[in-house]
Parts: sequence; structure tokens; C-alpha cells
Amino acid sequence: MLIVISVLCYALLAAAAPEVQLGKTKLVGRDVTGLQQEFFGGIPFAEPPVGALRLQRPVLKTDIDADEFDAQNFGLPCLQSGLDTDEMSEDCLTINIFRPKGASSEDPLPVMFWTYGGGFTGGASSSYNGSNIVAQSVTRGTPIIYVNYNYRLGPLGFPQGQEADNRGQLNLGVRDVLTALEWVQQNIGLFGGDKTKARTLLYVDSLDNEIQQVTIFGESAGAMLTNLVLLNASISNFAWASISESGSASSPVIYNASTRETTWQYFVAGTPGCESVAGTLNSFDCLQAANSSAIYQGLLEAYALAIEDHAFYPALDGPSGTILPDLPTRLWEKGQFATIPFISGTNLDEGTGGLSTTTNFTDENIKDYIQTTYSAFPPYLSDAILDQLLELYPDDPSLGSPYGTGNETFGHPVGWKRVASMTGDLTFDAQRRTWTQTAAQAGVKAYGYQFAGNSSLFSADQGVPHTADVEFIYGRLDSSSESASTMLLAEMMIDYWISFATSLDPNDGLGTSRPLWPQYTSENEAC
Repeated sequence: MLIVISVLCYALLAAAAPEVQLGKTKLVGRDVTGLQQEFFGGIPFAEPPVGALRLQRPVLKTDIDADEFDAQNFGLPCLQSGLDTDEMSEDCLTINIFRPKGASSEDPLPVMFWTYGGGFTGGASSSYNGSNIVAQSVTRGTPIIYVNYNYRLGPLGFPQGQEADNRGQLNLGVRDVLTALEWVQQNIGLFGGDKTKARTLLYVDSLDNEIQQVTIFGESAGAMLTNLVLLNASISNFAWASISESGSASSPVIYNASTRETTWQYFVAGTPGCESVAGTLNSFDCLQAANSSAIYQGLLEAYALAIEDHAFYPALDGPSGTILPDLPTRLWEKGQFATIPFISGTNLDEGTGGLSTTTNFTDENIKDYIQTTYSAFPPYLSDAILDQLLELYPDDPSLGSPYGTGNETFGHPVGWKRVASMTGDLTFDAQRRTWTQTAAQAGVKAYGYQFAGNSSLFSADQGVPHTADVEFIYGRLDSSSESASTMLLAEMMIDYWISFATSLDPNDGLGTSRPLWPQYTSENEAC
């Protein structure tokens, strides 16, 4: 009898697993423990980018060759340093969905589409559990569906050099973003997402469809990618709003592809079996034939030898390019961007994280740091510009970052707080303000913010550093170790985000009582 009951219970549990029919394939997801939610993960949105498809533009996955697909877990992260080889895979272009239980195509819900950060060299969708956001959306009466995905990283996602340019294979990671959005347009309706229209091509001249209720959002490199795809106006056919947390399209130092040629050749020469084709501008065939272990070795070698901390960034793809035909700031000046509403902000102390605590930042060392970080290749910043920068940021700890800490130096070397302030402004704050001002002048509905929420997760010398906001948005704070005001701020922040994603206004009056967030305009530059 006990055996019969056990078998019956198992059958009932198996039957309760949520299912979605995707073409001829039944996707089997799982219930999210303790929440009225369902999860579907690890779903391929593009063909595996391996072999002949390595270092190629993503190919949209239109069919899963299986009657049933196990979608109960996240897919493996893309190839990157810092993970064991069994914890990642080149076959990583997968997408994940959190939805309220009972969501159906009969009553489609708005979608929030997340892109992770990691300096274009690291990161994984599995690090971002969207259940907290979905739960609060339901509680406040404006349920949403949360989507995230993986994109290729490092040399596989952002190849550099003339050969990649000649072959039209630059900015592959950006194209992964776009392909994931295309998959959402085609399939999210099956999961109960808003499917007021669907398209099969992203870059087109004109479309006459209704706006898809998808809000694209991300943090750090994810925010940069979110802002970068706005440089093509046709993105408005795939999303109706965006939120960029700590990053804009001009945050990464962008060059022509050939500028980082040496970095690319480090990758080729470091890939076992491909040493002989380094410098030949004919390396792709060898790299496509190599196994993943060899590619991983080349990746590590390139990182070790590159003169920049972040050597694999998006690259200019020429006047006829569809991703980055020119520098973002120039495209902004020309009005070449989507005019969808957006939120864009930064954290109070963006520059403290990762800054060396062993370097004495004398004036000369600061100049070297700025050159290496922001002008590693010709034309270099002039001495006049560097001297002016030093004048604008005097060596006064009370003016440095973390802000509001007076003359406290936390035991760090000379000039540390000064350089932290410079770094935060040059990489994040100045870029974000330039974008927001330009868009607002063009009549785009915009909201700006500076996040100043403290938590026990970060040490005093970090202040409110880069990534601090993520802990609030994703419900990672522990109420037993945080103040009531900190927990309330987290709740309010999520409410602002959901309100904007569902109504294009962070002030919908639902959920937690919170201050009115004024729109950013040329007359009222609120943050």
C-alpha cells in the first residue's frame, strides 16, 4: 500500500509541473518554491554557437528537435574566466522565464527583459532570480513576466581586429541580445506575455505594428547594452521602454575594431593549434575547428596579456554598420536613437569598486591610470586635458568618493578617494547625464536617478558602490541585518521599476507609498 501511495504522489507531483507547448515541443518547467509562480529555464533561443557557428552572428532557434524539453533549470553560463569548465558551456544562448501562476495568452502581461552585467567578460542569467520582482508585481496588482538570458562574452562575443571587421562579425554579443528579443517577440505569448505584435527581423526600415509591451533593463554592461541597442530607432518595434542601471552606450571605451588588433592576436596565438595563423588575418577557420578547451586557453591568455582590464568591448562597425556605425555620443548629437521612454541612473560611489588599494595615486600615477583606462591607444589624451582633470578633482579627501565621509581615508593610499571620484564620473555619471540631457532635449520621456541606499553588504570604504542597486532590486537583502528604512527603500525601488514597466510612469500610485518622481526635462534636470 505504501508503495502504491508513493507512486501515486509522485505521479501527482509530475502532473503538476507547468507545461508550455512550443511548436512541436512540450516545455516542462517547475513551480517556484513558496511562491505562486512558474519557471521555465535553459530554453535555447539561438542555435549553439559552436563549430562553424562559432564567431558568427546568432541564428534564431525556431525549433527544438525533441518532443519534450526539460526547462526546470537555468542554462549554463557562457565561456568566461573564473568558472570551472564544467560550470559553463559555449552552448549557452538560452533564455529563462518567471511568470505568475495562471498566466495565459488570454490575458497577456507586460514583460521585463533583463540583461546582466560583468564587463562584457563575465556574468550569467542564473545569477538573477526574478521571482522577487514578479512576486511584488502581483502583490501590487500589476503582474509582469520576467525574462533573462545569456549572451556571449569576451572574444567569442566581442571579437576585435580587422579580420572580424572584414567578415562582418563584430559585436556578436549585441546581436545575441537582439536575437533574444526576437525570440521573445515570437514566443512570449505562449507563456502569457504581451504579444500585441511579433516580428522576425530586428533591423528594418519601417514597421506599422503596435508597440510591444516589453521593458528592456540591465545593470553595468547590461545597462550599456540596453542603452546601446537604442542607437537603432527600430528597437522601438521590440520594446516600449528601457531602464539602464549604472551604464550607458558611451560608458565602454569604444574604438575601431583594428585598434585592439594585438589583443585579438593574443587570443589567436594563445589557442592551442592556432598559433601559426596568428597575425595572418585568416584565423577564423582554425578557431572554429578548435575545441572549447583550446578556446578557453586562448581566452585566458588574451586576458593575461592585454594592456586593458577590459579588452573585449563593443567595436565600431563602420558607417554602414547596423550596431555601432559611429561613437554613441556622435549618434546622440545627430538624433540617431530610439525615442522610447527610459529610466537611467547611477549609484553614489560608482568608482570605488575594484580600484587598487596598493597604488599611491600621485599626480603622475593618476595621469598614467587615466591614460591606461580611457586612452590606451592613440590618439592619447593631451597633458593639457590631464592637467585640467587634476584641477577639477583636487587632492582633498573630503571631496572624494565614497562621498560624505569627510577626511576619512580608510587606510587607503594617497589620492584613492580622488581617483574613485574621477572613475565614477568618467565611466558612469558623465556618460549617463550626457545621454539623458540629449534625449530629454529631443522630447523623450526620461527619468534620472542617483541611488544612495546603504546596506550592510558593502564596507564603509565602498560607500554605495557599483552593483549596490542590484541587491535591492533582486530582493537579496536580509531583513534581520538591515534597517527597516533600507528594506522599505528596496520595496519602493522595485515598485518604481514595475510601475514604469507597466505604465511608462514610475508614479502609478500603486504598491508602496513613495515620493513623486519628477520627469527629467531640459527645464528640470532631476538627477
